Amino acid sequence: MTKKTLSLVLSLLIAGSWAIAQSPGREYTLVRAGKLIDVKSGRVLTDQAILIEGALIKEVGPAEEVRRHAPAAVKIIDLSDKTILPGLIDCHTHLTFDPTSLGYESLGISIPREALIGAKNARLTLEAGFTTVRNVGANGYSDIALRDAINAGDVPGPRMVASGPAIGSTGGHVDVSLLAPEFHYHAEGVADGVPAVISKTREIIKYGADVIKIAATGGVLSKGDSPGSEQFSDEEVRAIVAEAHRLGRKVAAHAHGAAGIKQAVQAGVDSIEHGSFIDDEAIAMMKEHGTYLVPTLYLGDWFLENYKKVGVPEFMVAKARVVMPAARQNIGRAFSAGVKVAFGTDAAVYPHGLNAHEFAVMVKLGMTPVQAIQAATVNAADLIGWPERAGAIEPGHYADIIAVSGNPTSDVTVLENVDFVMKGGKVVKK
Repeated sequence: MTKKTLSLVLSLLIAGSWAIAQSPGREYTLVRAGKLIDVKSGRVLTDQAILIEGALIKEVGPAEEVRRHAPAAVKIIDLSDKTILPGLIDCHTHLTFDPTSLGYESLGISIPREALIGAKNARLTLEAGFTTVRNVGANGYSDIALRDAINAGDVPGPRMVASGPAIGSTGGHVDVSLLAPEFHYHAEGVADGVPAVISKTREIIKYGADVIKIAATGGVLSKGDSPGSEQFSDEEVRAIVAEAHRLGRKVAAHAHGAAGIKQAVQAGVDSIEHGSFIDDEAIAMMKEHGTYLVPTLYLGDWFLENYKKVGVPEFMVAKARVVMPAARQNIGRAFSAGVKVAFGTDAAVYPHGLNAHEFAVMVKLGMTPVQAIQAATVNAADLIGWPERAGAIEPGHYADIIAVSGNPTSDVTVLENVDFVMKGGKVVKK
């Protein structure tokens, strides 16, 4: 065989192997990136390209090299004047709630209305650059319905890891304490005693929950409970965590007080939400167990400035004036100590779509911009159990991509204004 013939055969084989590699009917997109943030290393790479096959990333690398591997019919998106990041992940949202749902006004909101509120907020959150969220608490399984509607393509929104109703004790943070005694009403997530909490965990998973949310302590936006007090016995918390883990679900624990944080960490929860009164002992325990902290900090700024506009009862405001400033002091120590952190906002206490304002507060309390970005990408993906699917721009990951003007590794506030959003290879904002 001559060299010319051999060269021709090799060319045909290479072309044929590319044709075989392409799935019939799949769309190919090439995204040109002026700058691309490798969130694992924190490096900013220049002149990069991302080849997307359908909903997944196929190749990432230098632009010319990736372009050579792309099919002739590839669709090109030129973002050479932007900085590219993976879609952001918010590990603590309540898409089906709004700030007007915080007080007595919430008693007049039906489950169908809540679901429709969720559809609105899902779109706002996605357009803000958050392509994945963990929704930790909703009434009537409205977040499960919203997740399924998004997955079916009925409404636009981020990928959702949804909890359904949060589990709490009678009179605790997730119970409904705004009604008079004659109504004899308990929230659907309320359970007391070990057999009851095991049954409730199974029930919530039965109806579609991806993750279990428990209220380990009292809260700010609830009546008659103290944010510093534990809500369950040690046995109850251990039973919930053991049952959830046995059924393949992680557990997120709402916990403000230090005692409740320690109780939840000792029981094996996967994340502590808020952590407002975390102390040195709790910090050490979280590091030892590898428990994630999901701080929710920006809400303190927005809430204390706007609570009069949304009609929040005074007893909630009184607790907020104590808890929210304390969180700023204590969370900074947890950051300095090296506790694992995943990004979360508690969006619903303030309007959805402002989620990225959380980054600036994290940096103010001692994180570097890169660490804050990692909290909302690789760390968050690890917490929700999707490290091979989300949180990075790598082959095999979802083609969830955002673009901003400027460099968020030096000025994290540029993430508050996202110019471009792609979810699963489909452009949703440009």
